Amino acid sequence: MVAINSVSNYLSLLDEDQLELKSYSLEKLDSCVDEFWSEIASSSIDKIKSLSVNKQFPKHELASLVLSKVYYNLSDFPNSMEYALSAGSLFNVLSKSEYIETLLYKFIDEYIKLRTSTNKDTVINPHLESIVMGMFDRCFKEGSYKQALGIAIEARRLDIIEKAISQSGNVNSMLSYCLHICNVSVNNRHFRHSVLGILVNLHLAQEKPDYLSVVQCLIFLDNHIEVATILLSLIKKDEESLLLAYQIGFDLFQNSTQQFLLNVRNRLPPVEKKSTTTTTTTPASDSMEIDIDSGNEKSGGSSSFEQRLERLHSILIGDVSIGMNLEFLYRNCSTDMHILQSMKTTSELHKGAIFYSGTLFANALMHAGTTRDTFLRSNIEWLYKSTHWTKFSAISSLGVINKGHIKESKSLLKTYLPGASVNQTPYSESGSLYALGLIHASHGEEIIDYLVEKLHINNAILHHGASLGLGLAAMATGRDDLYEDLKSVLYNDDAVSGEAAGLAMGLVMLGSGAKKAIEEMLAYAHETQHEKTIRSLSMGLAFLMYGKEESADTLIEQMIGDKDPLIRYGGMYAIAFAYCGTGHNDALRKLLHVAVSDGTDSVRRAAVTCIGFVLSRQPEKCPKAIALLAESYNPHVRYGAAFALGIACAGTGQRDALEILKSLTTDSVGYVKQAAWISMAMVLIQTSKELVPEAETARKLFATCISDKREDSMSKFGAVLAFGVIDAGGRNSTIQLHSPSGHKNMNAIVGIAGFLQFWYWFPMTHFMGLALTPTSIIGLNKNLEMPVFTFKSNCRPSLFAYPPETKPSTTSSTNKIETAILSYSRKNKLQSSRSAMNIDQDVEKKEKEEKEAKEKEAKEKEEKEAAKAEEKEPLFERKSNPARIVPRQLQYVQFDDARYQPIKKSPAIGIVMLRDLTPNEPEQLVVKEKPETKQETVGNQSGTATATASLPNATTTTSPTLPEPSTPEPFEFTE
Repeated sequence: MVAINSVSNYLSLLDEDQLELKSYSLEKLDSCVDEFWSEIASSSIDKIKSLSVNKQFPKHELASLVLSKVYYNLSDFPNSMEYALSAGSLFNVLSKSEYIETLLYKFIDEYIKLRTSTNKDTVINPHLESIVMGMFDRCFKEGSYKQALGIAIEARRLDIIEKAISQSGNVNSMLSYCLHICNVSVNNRHFRHSVLGILVNLHLAQEKPDYLSVVQCLIFLDNHIEVATILLSLIKKDEESLLLAYQIGFDLFQNSTQQFLLNVRNRLPPVEKKSTTTTTTTPASDSMEIDIDSGNEKSGGSSSFEQRLERLHSILIGDVSIGMNLEFLYRNCSTDMHILQSMKTTSELHKGAIFYSGTLFANALMHAGTTRDTFLRSNIEWLYKSTHWTKFSAISSLGVINKGHIKESKSLLKTYLPGASVNQTPYSESGSLYALGLIHASHGEEIIDYLVEKLHINNAILHHGASLGLGLAAMATGRDDLYEDLKSVLYNDDAVSGEAAGLAMGLVMLGSGAKKAIEEMLAYAHETQHEKTIRSLSMGLAFLMYGKEESADTLIEQMIGDKDPLIRYGGMYAIAFAYCGTGHNDALRKLLHVAVSDGTDSVRRAAVTCIGFVLSRQPEKCPKAIALLAESYNPHVRYGAAFALGIACAGTGQRDALEILKSLTTDSVGYVKQAAWISMAMVLIQTSKELVPEAETARKLFATCISDKREDSMSKFGAVLAFGVIDAGGRNSTIQLHSPSGHKNMNAIVGIAGFLQFWYWFPMTHFMGLALTPTSIIGLNKNLEMPVFTFKSNCRPSLFAYPPETKPSTTSSTNKIETAILSYSRKNKLQSSRSAMNIDQDVEKKEKEEKEAKEKEAKEKEEKEAAKAEEKEPLFERKSNPARIVPRQLQYVQFDDARYQPIKKSPAIGIVMLRDLTPNEPEQLVVKEKPETKQETVGNQSGTATATASLPNATTTTSPTLPEPSTPEPFEFTE
């Protein structure tokens, strides 16, 4: 065949009158348009257009197709798409050409844009609809069901979503994939709930439904009725279903709110309470053993329905989970006490309340949930120094240390609770009420009435602690009666009590979006003159918007447009709470705009910080979004950038984030370095030097900062808190804003947001205790006991091991002090020393060379020993129940025990129900570790019969106390 060099002869046929010749011309042009498009465009495009618009011309669709291809080659995609739509069926979506593939993606993007438009008058071209439907048909024919599902989710086509899943041939896999996509990619809350409803129906339609996944969807949908129905049906079936019901109960306690759990329990048949007596107090087991053992049958047979129901109630109440976590944290506590002692020494040297408080906060975080207060009992004399609000912080720190010890909370704090002693100060009493809230956070059914009673005592300082405690204990319950009690405290118009009441009102109504609460809190924020109250109400309004997404936009716009910067400050957190973890573009756009445009530093700082909340599910994006802000001229923006990285990248050990934070640790402003230290600890929590080499370097930097006399006090305070965060929970807890199943960790999100308010009020530091999650795998059998079982971790033990403890310095040699030499003595000795100078120099040179050679030899020897030790390290290890497992270690976990297999298919942190493969053989249970019951006597104060010390009271006459500083004498200033 002869190669064609021009299409001028075909183009000339377009001028003929005969329709057949024009049609023939278009057919030939269509076959070679990709090669001669420039010639067509330059001479005959208008002629082809006239044929395209002439509906009487039989080949007008072909003319449109030729025009579409010409415009495609001209990169004029809008015109190309327009004429492709006019081409009708000639635009074949089944074709694999580059032209078809490119325009298909353009059409899909346009279709998605129109489907997601907020304009109700938007009309979709029927030809566009047919092209997209043709694309879906093509995906189904080719078996590309995930591609079809992804497009359908973006285009919000519920019918195609259901069809793609049901026709895929692997329904369970597609259901899991769709649930993951919903949690990560779908920004519209209403549509996401619609998809989850479809997933629930498809799950339940299966022959063997995956009830674990069904319940996860129902938690998102807040459908407690269906959850209760599933649980009730499962506990009536065989033992396998019973274990599944228990596992669902543990997952519910881990992922749902206090109110949701209460609603589920209310839908289940009630359980008769049995009278029980306790003996000794333990940190992990007494209350738990009563609830668990009372349901065990002495005969060893299958448990009755009542016993099964009783155990399920104990799981949903949280007694089992809390007891097991306390047991795990107590027995595995690996806090480095040398670090705490060095902090205490620093606090004594500087004589400043900031270092004293910092050490208390760090100790509380290091021992959070472990019930170990060895450091406090060992330093009673040092604790006597606390006065006023420092005493408030010291006593409330017991709430962080004993977090979750709900059965014995009053016994632990009975020395300090209101009315316990006439010598008590309101600061210690208020601190004990705050501590009760920290112990019962999100689990306060047993303590709420007591806190309400103390809220009615007419004392502003007591109101502060009682309000904070009540807000934490009743978090997300949405109880109107508690809201009204707190509102009455707020209306006293006192700055001290109003600050706590505003926060507590938001905590109680967390995520409710109650219109009445919004109107009342916003109105009072505009009326009051107290800045503390306005700020707390703004944060309370932010708490109300938790998880509301687009439903919160009205309030957000109102808050960020307010003239009062304190309300705009709360508006930033309202965005963070409404869109936490969604990565929503509009939310990020608002935060970035405020970060560079607002005239108030605190608002800009909050805006940058809240970027971390929005990107918390996509930590890899945060360093890129923050990089330029971290170099801002404004130190408040740099401060916010540091915390944004800490929040979004918590526990990831991400290198990009660490590089930015390391540069901020050398900042010239003290509070910027403070944020950098704390955020670096948040990023590096539960990482080892083998996994992230920067982990060891960071610890050395913290220690250097604390001991450096030239370092700024605010920077030192940050380094002290950083040690508390990086070693939190006895090095067995981490910070996770989202669970592996995709649910928001409400306690962690609220905890970090509350912790950030320490900028204004130091006792808010204790909120960090809420953000800490124990990292363990705890296996339980059908009787809710811990059997002896092991599993395999297919990685080197050092990869996720505890960091080595620091060793106290053993060298006692003092630095030599140079003797001062007078000028006349130097002159007399100068000439006599010159003759010996050359000899001395030779000797010194020789000694230096020998020293360097020895150091080099020792270094090589150490490297060889390290390499040798590394060679001997095993490639895996066996873990015993209960086991410390870091989130990043889950991918290496393999359950290979010969007797027990978990109900869950994939490993997950938390409590795992175990299926006994040999139920007729006797079981060996894990022996629980219990601390010794101690009785402390300090001065004239007797400690409680628990494992905690009695902290001193400032008014105790027989205890050593520091005298209050006297008022200086009057004087006159003269220049």
